[in-house]
Amino acid sequence: MGRTLALDVGDRRIGIAVSDATKLIARPLCVIDRKREDVPARIAALVAEHEADEVVVGLPLHADGNVSEQARQVQAFAESLRERLAVPLRFVDERYTTQDAQQIIAESRRKPPRVGRRSRVTDDAIAAAVILQRYLDEQRGEPETW
Repeated sequence: MGRTLALDVGDRRIGIAVSDATKLIARPLCVIDRKREDVPARIAALVAEHEADEVVVGLPLHADGNVSEQARQVQAFAESLRERLAVPLRFVDERYTTQDAQQIIAESRRKPPRVGRRSRVTDDAIAAAVILQRYLDEQRGEPETW
């Protein structure tokens, strides 16, 4: 069983999260700067490095479920990736994940920082982890864990 990689696609950055090998737990992984990196190559490398067998992409729908302009842009981006990836690519409704991610971030900032921690995962990767955890829970038929 491989891992699942998740993308939270924004105009400037793409948050990346990855599941554990059992596909129970999502964790933030990194953020890709769309202007400074070869995004398709970097995502393909992450898929290979983490032995992912699928990629999920958060789709920013309107609150009523209709496709937004941003969702159309994300779909076009994902379709351009599909050719470079040797694994299935799935879209996941990401409505309300931003609020969940903001709550997680706010709670984590109330805790004292870890000693010796050199880098911090940005908000975009946390949002990708929220999207991924919802997807993993849904695949198992479980209620949301966030």
